[in-house]
Amino acid sequence: MVKKILVLVLGLVLLAPVMAVAAPAPYSAIYGNGPEKFSLATGSPGELGLLQTLATGFDKSMQGKITLQWIKAGSGKSLQLLKDKKVDMILVHAPAAEKKAVQDGWATDRTLIGSNEFFIVGPASDPAKIAQAKSAVDAYKRIADAKAKFFSRGDNSGTHKKEMAIWKDAGIKPEGPWYIVTKDFMTATLKRANQEKGYFMVDSSTWVAEKKHMPNLKVLYKGDKLLVNTYHALCQPQGATPGAATAAKFIAFVASPAGQKIIQDYGKDRYGEGLYNDAAYARQYAH
Repeated sequence: MVKKILVLVLGLVLLAPVMAVAAPAPYSAIYGNGPEKFSLATGSPGELGLLQTLATGFDKSMQGKITLQWIKAGSGKSLQLLKDKKVDMILVHAPAAEKKAVQDGWATDRTLIGSNEFFIVGPASDPAKIAQAKSAVDAYKRIADAKAKFFSRGDNSGTHKKEMAIWKDAGIKPEGPWYIVTKDFMTATLKRANQEKGYFMVDSSTWVAEKKHMPNLKVLYKGDKLLVNTYHALCQPQGATPGAATAAKFIAFVASPAGQKIIQDYGKDRYGEGLYNDAAYARQYAH
């Protein structure tokens, strides 16, 4: 009888979500308490809870042996942390920089894991008339021409890199009182755009999760293929850091049918729609 109870309790523990524990600097959260530790840097997937759900699935597959240490960072900073060997792996959306990292030899195992897309949100009055835009570049030109308030993260994140690429394609160097740089993360910048009724390019995952809290904003432009946002995992070369081997196992799990199912379904129970697309969908936009 006692043996049966112990088996039942162990089963419940393995099925339970991995809970975040108090995280000492520089970690934003720690998931699990097993002996196989690895560190990971990413932004929105951590902010929105996907990372914790993936950690739960991975920990279950590893019989409770893992500890995932998350550092909250945009794609630019995440890549730098990987280069400096301060993390074992990253989840990012900066394709050109990712390819360069692999080419230069300080990153490996680049694996497509999924995607979302960017929406340009703004006040319902739409002073720059971007709802009539023919492309993302056209939308940005309209905002600049109207000198309508626009919020930029300005932090070398994947979002910021995409934004600057669009400005470049538009032939515009954004500057002036209308162009506001926050040096902050996605959700924080979205909240400020809502408070001050300005435009912002937000990823669809964050928008789905936060839109009910953003009464002053609505999606005014979306659908340009240029705005599709593919996520890849990258790892330290084998043996470069203590947790590199476990990080590689995590990447394999995220790319597996079990990991991809988590990505497909994440958010549906809470928001009525998924926050991310899986790798099979993302592959048509990957580069």
